[in-house]
Amino acid sequence: MNMYNLREYTGLEEIAGQLFVIRNIHNVGYNEVVEISEENGNVRIGTTLEVGEGYAIVQVLGGTSGLSLKNCRVRFKGEPLLFGASQDMLGRIFDGLGNPLDGLPKPVPEEMMNVNGMAMNPAARDYPENIIETGISTIDVMNTLVRGQKLPFFSGSGLPHDLIAAQIVRQARVEGEGFCIVFAGMGVKYDTARFFIRNFEESGALDNVVLFLSLADSPSLTRLMTPKFALTAAEFLAFRKNMQVLVILTDMSNYCEALRELSTMRGEIPARKGYPGYLYSDLAGIYERAGKIKDSKGSITQIPMLTMPNDDITHPVPDLTGYITEGQIVVDRELHARGIYPPISVLPSLSRLMKDNIGKGKTRDDHSELASQLFASYAKTRDIRAIASIIGEEELSSLDLVYLKFGENFENKFVNQSYNERRTLQQSLEIGWDVVSELPEEELVRISKDHIKQRYRKKNGDKNTSDENKSA
Repeated sequence: MNMYNLREYTGLEEIAGQLFVIRNIHNVGYNEVVEISEENGNVRIGTTLEVGEGYAIVQVLGGTSGLSLKNCRVRFKGEPLLFGASQDMLGRIFDGLGNPLDGLPKPVPEEMMNVNGMAMNPAARDYPENIIETGISTIDVMNTLVRGQKLPFFSGSGLPHDLIAAQIVRQARVEGEGFCIVFAGMGVKYDTARFFIRNFEESGALDNVVLFLSLADSPSLTRLMTPKFALTAAEFLAFRKNMQVLVILTDMSNYCEALRELSTMRGEIPARKGYPGYLYSDLAGIYERAGKIKDSKGSITQIPMLTMPNDDITHPVPDLTGYITEGQIVVDRELHARGIYPPISVLPSLSRLMKDNIGKGKTRDDHSELASQLFASYAKTRDIRAIASIIGEEELSSLDLVYLKFGENFENKFVNQSYNERRTLQQSLEIGWDVVSELPEEELVRISKDHIKQRYRKKNGDKNTSDENKSA
């Protein structure tokens, strides 16, 4: 018997869903690749999910249907699951396990990489800096996305987060060259997958995108592997090819549902809402693969998108995601019902890395002050609306009515923009000044006198001149 056959065993002890248990084996490693040979000669791939003294629990990526307990042959490869990464991945469409879906052969790999990720030493991390323009005013001005950041979208069922994701893919820009996008869809419906593919093809964005799609009818284990393959591709492009990589993961709620399903198969004691107790560490294993490394020109920026069940932001998935990431963008159902797109609610949204990457020497001198003023003024508008709903608008002061007008213009001019409209940061800032110029000068408490003089008075002067021309 040669050394290769020493790692091959026949017969399983138990099959449960997409898992099987095998005993009386040599001690194997965690996340080790397993080849499962059927009686008809077909070979499936799996990985060890749990290991112990003389036994292993294996998750089968193609499912366990048709496997025989007695005659199934299992071979342990002694290595983790690898993905053949190459720059030729750009412009290609893969399934959740890295197999081509576009009818073309697999790219010739430049490097075989462990899909479980590169160990990133915290001391080697560099602080995220330099913004990524998305072309969406509410993000670029008020919740700025920074290279190396993790900025999730909290959405709900029926809200247009897929449209927003596609728009960001088409519109995102960084200064200089070497920018690309890795897009991973987990548990997406067939029509949604077709929408993404068609949208990227027609806009020409697909040439700069690596697309991984795990459809809703795929096994739950495929959903769990999809972000790993996508992030492995991103790590190759960022840290081997020195590119600025934006990774969009949708929908992380489907990923967590698959994790809960796997936990149930293993008979684990559930924690909150039936999710496993290790949900936090599992999500962290995905999100923490974003970032920048010292002495490396590349970076990985993440936008995870998730749908909150019943729009509950305290649900375990958004709750734990918020702890791990650096902010959140909240998609609002009320704005969507009023026909405002993108329906991003700016008040509960936050980008924790924004303050260090805007303003003088970063974007524009007035950026920080204008964003702060827009936040404060819109918050006051929401308070006045709540009062008006009780006592009626006729009981409000003249200043309150001005704020109501400001809130209407803020939502209709600044927040609202066409799906096909890409605004530069400069255009978004100017629209912000147009809106805030509706307020009296003494209300602009967040803006310096210099910027009031340079921009506010100029806007009001232009507006007054325009009004005089209309009167004439």
